[in-house]
Amino acid sequence: MFGSSKLYGANAYTKIGEETGVMAADPHKLIVMLFDGAIIAISNAIQQLKNNEIAKKGKSISHAITIIDNGLRASLDKEAGGEIAVNLDALYEYMSRELLLANAGNKEEKMLEVQNLLRDLKTTWEAIKPTPQVQAAPPQAMNIDPLQPKQIHAFEA
Repeated sequence: MFGSSKLYGANAYTKIGEETGVMAADPHKLIVMLFDGAIIAISNAIQQLKNNEIAKKGKSISHAITIIDNGLRASLDKEAGGEIAVNLDALYEYMSRELLLANAGNKEEKMLEVQNLLRDLKTTWEAIKPTPQVQAAPPQAMNIDPLQPKQIHAFEA
């Protein structure tokens, strides 16, 4: 009775934390979050396969495929990204296909292969994080009290 409500509360806090992270993230960070989500989903699937939780494994793999197809792959701009974006698109398609085969055949090695590819891409993506633009400091406000008499300097008189 009490255990399930604690779990619900923890899940609610986790969900709020994820939503806050997504809303506050810049586009670069959002891609990192997508990589993390797919990597975690595959880790879950591997563990579920070991525990013979086949239905849960299938859901976890489906979640990873959804992240890859509807998140990472859909975010590619093939016109602006040129050959790199086209190659990434093909790699994401390969990953999704391998995960489908891993799910159908309960192949842990295929899951690990895709997970390692995602980790490599994430590391590369993090290495190219754009540096924030340095903004000029706002001009310093002058400490002038409008009620105080103005000081007159010799060269002003």
